Amino acid sequence: MSPIVTAILVASNLGLIFLLMTVPLGLRTVRLSRTIAADRQRLWQALWPFGSDAGWSGEILSAETLDGEGMARIMLSWEGRDGKPIERKSRFEDVVEGSRFSMRVIEDTALDTSFWKDFRETTELVSEGSGTRVTLSQTDRYRGFAFLVFRYFAMRRELSKLQRWARTGQYRKGGWFEHPLSQVGFAALSALILWPFFGLHLGGLALAAILTSVVALHELGHMAAFRLMGHSKARMIFIPLLGGIAIGGRPYDSRFEVAFVALMGAGFSAFLVPIAIAASTFAGAEGHRLAAVLLATLAGFAALFNIANLVPVWKFDGGQVLRQICPGPIMLALASFSLLSAFLALGRQAGFSPGFLLAAGAVFSILSLLTMSSGVKPRHELKPIRTVDRFVIAGALLAVFAIHGYGVLWASAQLI
Repeated sequence: MSPIVTAILVASNLGLIFLLMTVPLGLRTVRLSRTIAADRQRLWQALWPFGSDAGWSGEILSAETLDGEGMARIMLSWEGRDGKPIERKSRFEDVVEGSRFSMRVIEDTALDTSFWKDFRETTELVSEGSGTRVTLSQTDRYRGFAFLVFRYFAMRRELSKLQRWARTGQYRKGGWFEHPLSQVGFAALSALILWPFFGLHLGGLALAAILTSVVALHELGHMAAFRLMGHSKARMIFIPLLGGIAIGGRPYDSRFEVAFVALMGAGFSAFLVPIAIAASTFAGAEGHRLAAVLLATLAGFAALFNIANLVPVWKFDGGQVLRQICPGPIMLALASFSLLSAFLALGRQAGFSPGFLLAAGAVFSILSLLTMSSGVKPRHELKPIRTVDRFVIAGALLAVFAIHGYGVLWASAQLI
């Protein structure tokens, strides 16, 4: 890619990240309505947490009042960090039996109370002919559009599933978005979006497909790590242009778990790079030049993408690993400086210009600033990491960096 095209791609990604994760939006209310062909009292019994059908979706396991002023304890089916259901203490206000109620979350066993400070949820039911108009609204303070959009689609899905439940009496889990076929479609869309950046020809399409595959393998490594750590519902989703993301089935329980899951994205691909290098060398020796070039490109893309993820940026894998294994801010600063220096030295050795490396450093710094306030604080501190585990993860980080570093140097010698 030319410098101009590269700059456009990088600027587009930075702009999207800023809009999705950082831009201050203030207090916003998401409101959705739908007319459902069901009696208002029947829907009230489903939506009111103390109703006879409150478990219609499987989300609410139990609910009990704590006083006569609207305080209640609700047990949810979502898993907490200990694998047990999350408990939530809520206050119900403006309750009109059969018509409306509002709810504020006081605390729960998963997230810090600051997360719920501005949150308010309201449910309204109004009879319309033979049906009922159900209106759901949620108010909260947002930074970035990502969580705002997520809540919009979550509420939209809830209304659709409520409509189906009212019609059939059955609740169907999941949806089209996380279906494997949909994710394959998103991956294909991601490749098509990247295609023009590599040139609108077959070679450019091959490069876009290879990069998309590298992203998928990276996230597959994270998902495998989640499963090894006991996340039974781990999954992966593609976000066109931005790449992909692996999501665990419950909150993190320990610092070792955070470090292990973060490192396994690049760690999984560390097994792929030597295999791709060996296969490319063999194909070249046998006279299959096109196959050798494609395999070398795969090795180079995998090595460069994964080693870039190890850069000590706040939300990148490298930054997450270092924050878990470094015992204090001084050690964290020294480790981050050392890893970033090794990355820049590797780039220089691979033939990248000083100007490009300076620009890359600036981009990583901006990314760190954009994402450092985007995390969600857990209710309780994560379990500490043992000293032996610090050294194990540190050694694995160095090994993964070395493997991908060699891959970058080898591919640059073959392809440039």
